[in-house]
Amino acid sequence: MSNDTFGTYDFGLTADQEERAARLHAQSIVIDMLFQGPVGYRAYAGEVLAAVEAKRAAGSPGEAYAAAASAPIRAGMAGTFKEFQETWEASGITGGNRQAGLSEEAFPIWALNQAQFDNLPWLVKATTAADFRRAKDEGKRAGYISTQNTDGLDPKLARLQAAHDFGMRMIGLTYNNQNAVGGGCTERTDTGVSNFGAAVIAKMNELGIIVDTGHCGRQTTLDACELSEAPVVCSHSSADAVVPHDRAKSDEEIHALAETGGLIGIVAVPFFLGTGSEVTIEAMLDHIDHVSELVGWQHVGIGTDWPLQADKQTLGDVLIPMTSEMGFREEHNIQPTANLVGFDDYRDFPNITRGLVSRGYADEQIAGILGGNFLRVFESVCG
Repeated sequence: MSNDTFGTYDFGLTADQEERAARLHAQSIVIDMLFQGPVGYRAYAGEVLAAVEAKRAAGSPGEAYAAAASAPIRAGMAGTFKEFQETWEASGITGGNRQAGLSEEAFPIWALNQAQFDNLPWLVKATTAADFRRAKDEGKRAGYISTQNTDGLDPKLARLQAAHDFGMRMIGLTYNNQNAVGGGCTERTDTGVSNFGAAVIAKMNELGIIVDTGHCGRQTTLDACELSEAPVVCSHSSADAVVPHDRAKSDEEIHALAETGGLIGIVAVPFFLGTGSEVTIEAMLDHIDHVSELVGWQHVGIGTDWPLQADKQTLGDVLIPMTSEMGFREEHNIQPTANLVGFDDYRDFPNITRGLVSRGYADEQIAGILGGNFLRVFESVCG
């Protein structure tokens, strides 16, 4: 792995401010609501890269990307890639999601997730807020299981119960496109939540699963906020009022989320946050500022969604052709190999804390944005 220096973006902080930022980052329960890491493209060398290249040569694009995302995990569990743990710890992130799906085809991902919890003594499965707090107290890391789509749910919602039994605690209602639950954010029409979707939300409330609108269309987001009896989140997005984008949330949606007691996690995806080729972490802070000023800092979190856990060749040669299948179009400007200046690696996460200090946030506000606000929602919904 590279010996680059991380978390040193120039915010012009004084020595006292740097000390304060370091203390806050170390003391806070930091939760990435949409965590693709812990490693980024620098991790891909030797055994890890060889596993990816073999699958890329022989498998489908989907299999090649899955191999890229899973290779560091498998090497970490095998004890041959210590950087998997070291990078997570260096980021300062206490907890982040481990993604799975709801279809039968997702079983291997469920198995890989459980294998992480079974084989990595420093990683615990978080199904309640107490699990995050215990991980922090014991110097460990916490993972909670989530998904970004409801595809695969059966009409009687038995699979939803099974997912909860396995430990799933957050579900995105749609992923860009229309599905049986509602309309996605890049869909041609803005349909809102279906009757089936209303039943799904009610069952999620009953089980204690967080309703996520990260990739939902405007009306589906508003409907979810009206239908849910529990706080609703948008795990990873941005503010449309700052930079318009189909993946962003309007002020109306942000107000609706806040009124449920929920929050919006701000992404570290450069082409959602700003324009041009050199979008910096200051753009991420601009979106945090907007939401904080609009509905209060209590309704802001972090859901980076970026960088993706894959090597540069897979990101460029494999993922870009797949984006249209994922509901993205040319105007959405998807650039899988581009990262924020100041957030090129998960070890740059301290730059978020340093940036919040530079913007004048108080200690309580910074701790809330870094993870406390999401922990409040997690406790309210999941226990």
